[in-house]
Amino acid sequence: MNEPADPTRFLPPLRGDLAAAKEVELDAEEDFTAEHVALVVPPVDHDASRHLKRLVVSWAMLADFSFSDLLLYVPLPEQPGSRPRFLVVNQVRPNTGQTLFDEEVVGRTVDDLQRPLVASAARDRRITEDVVDSEWLGQKVKVTAVPVLHHGQVVAVMARESPLALTRPPGDLARTYLEIFDRLAAMVAVGDFPFPDEEVLSAGGPRVGDGVLLVDSTGRVTFASPNAVSALRRLGVSGAVVGELASNFGPAGDGVFRSFLSRRPAIEDVEHDDVTVVSRSIPLLADGEVDGAVVLMRDVSELRSRDRALISKDATIREIHHRVKNNLQTISSLLRLQGRRLSEPSAKAAIDESVRRIGSIALVHETLSRGSAADEVDLDEIVRPLVRMVEDGLTSPDRPVHFEITGSAGVVGSPEATSLA
Repeated sequence: MNEPADPTRFLPPLRGDLAAAKEVELDAEEDFTAEHVALVVPPVDHDASRHLKRLVVSWAMLADFSFSDLLLYVPLPEQPGSRPRFLVVNQVRPNTGQTLFDEEVVGRTVDDLQRPLVASAARDRRITEDVVDSEWLGQKVKVTAVPVLHHGQVVAVMARESPLALTRPPGDLARTYLEIFDRLAAMVAVGDFPFPDEEVLSAGGPRVGDGVLLVDSTGRVTFASPNAVSALRRLGVSGAVVGELASNFGPAGDGVFRSFLSRRPAIEDVEHDDVTVVSRSIPLLADGEVDGAVVLMRDVSELRSRDRALISKDATIREIHHRVKNNLQTISSLLRLQGRRLSEPSAKAAIDESVRRIGSIALVHETLSRGSAADEVDLDEIVRPLVRMVEDGLTSPDRPVHFEITGSAGVVGSPEATSLA
């Protein structure tokens, strides 16, 4: 009688096992990322590691287009007598679908029996797709394994993994998104994606859910998501969108033209009245030629409005500090004039003390009027001129006193700085 199979034999070891084997020092809460690839896996050189990092920066878009989790597998050096193994160096969950993995799997290892399609893609250098019975997850999984090619070498495998139970006949939008993923995956498999030189978008750039246009090789729109149509309407584009040339959209279509010419993604900020839309045009390549483009669009009018309000508020605060400083200096000058008319030593001392106090407060407001952060003050910028002012007021040529400042006083908020002054 055969013994029941041990279910734990299908669970990949945690990253700590591999880290110990490879003598890689990681903090207790640190996970493997693409940055560790060159250290953990000797066959992946520094240049290839950078290629994987660029892929990881861009692949959230691919996950959204595929409605699936994406895992990045790197082949480990083969050991005599052991099966081919792969390390999961990164993963991304989709914003457009349900995740397959409830827990992080970065840093775990699998062999070719657990992920046969991944092994096949790495070996044959071609995209493989099938439904597999994942004993690891306890369910059937649809897997699309895409070899990541760099300079003619397979440096990793990007796997799209989704639960078969959620597979259903897609609508027009879903079919188009999956088509876009297939075209981008084909570019990954030949080394055309990610792009080596690409304009960098800060946080807040357009995502798949914000709006998508699909453009063919002639520059004509073949698909427009509802959000993309709404963004174009706010930019003043009227009439039909699908079937029109992107160049007919005016500035909104300039990014497509740029991406076609440069064969690189192009980013455009398009403004119309109070509306601002950011577009990112990504050329789709086939056999080395531009075969179309996918355009992500996001209405950032509210973000831009908040940015302008913050800039205006900051300028207003600095102007207020500048005027307060001028008023305090005027009061200080009047007190000095008053002090010169006094002959009583105690009265003159009181006036001088008031002048120094007002001068120190004016220094704080002067610093705030020049600073980039209106709510913080570097005390070093206050203390040093304040000490010079005290030296001038308390010392005489006959008995000079020198003050020396050592160390740094740090940064405090403007209310605290004013109170300290």
